[in-house]
Amino acid sequence: MVTCRVTSCCPQGTFKRQVEVGRVVLVNYGPDAGKLAVIVDIVDHNRALIDGPTTGVARQSFPFRRMVLTPLVLKVPRGLGNKALIKALEKEATVAAWNNSAWAKKLEQRKTRAGLSDFDRFKLLKLKSQRRFAVGSAVKAAKKSA
Repeated sequence: MVTCRVTSCCPQGTFKRQVEVGRVVLVNYGPDAGKLAVIVDIVDHNRALIDGPTTGVARQSFPFRRMVLTPLVLKVPRGLGNKALIKALEKEATVAAWNNSAWAKKLEQRKTRAGLSDFDRFKLLKLKSQRRFAVGSAVKAAKKSA
């Protein structure tokens, strides 16, 4: 298989998410870990100015290594104010789109699983065993009839 290395036909290359103004990011370190923010301005090649008015992230300069770029992008100008950013987030329903994504659901499931007690984990084990038995029985019956 031949891969294209010319930038004219593949301007993004292998990267799917570019650092850009309006990119929604997930903070993965610090007191705001797990919260969404938006890149409002790019400070230099290591840091960006982020703001998350609806999620509780204060406007601050933040290093790229402590955030993860999400596939969500807002069409906003550079250095957008707080009120205008809130309107843009609500207009695009960005937080709702994030909550419906598989990534957010997986993070929520991890948080739920981490909060289980010993007895809850035992009940989960038993339910999984029952499901496995039911699926196995159905597959066996399907193979027998086919």
